[in-house]
Amino acid sequence: MQYTIKHLFHIDASKQNVFKAISSIEGLRSWWTIQTKGDANIEGTIQFDFGETIGPKMKVIKLEPDHEVIWKCVASNHGWVDHTFVFLLDEHDGKTRVQFEHNGWKEQNEFYGICNFSWGRYLLSLRKYCETGKGEAFGSAEYK
Repeated sequence: MQYTIKHLFHIDASKQNVFKAISSIEGLRSWWTIQTKGDANIEGTIQFDFGETIGPKMKVIKLEPDHEVIWKCVASNHGWVDHTFVFLLDEHDGKTRVQFEHNGWKEQNEFYGICNFSWGRYLLSLRKYCETGKGEAFGSAEYK
């Protein structure tokens, strides 16, 4: 059995702006971690680091403009290898609805809980970035 972290929320911004924020290096640096580098194109890999901590390396396996982004973790010091990360966008009540999934957990342990909480925090940063132009990415002056 596998478990999934799921979040569903709305952003008062266009699907195009939200898609750019989740599918470009510049966008990802603005809401997740300023230490984001790599190739955000299909089949490219993106490295996400957090200060001295080497974070996950993701392979971009699907990019459907203004609708869907899927990554597969190909390197991780935290057990995320082969986990998939899905961002699905649609319009709902005049806003962009984001359905996020972090798939591949073997158990709902303490680390699962920590990651679930952290994803919630960073997804709020994504919303803030898309709505105001200023996210709270790890390493930024706005990060609290």
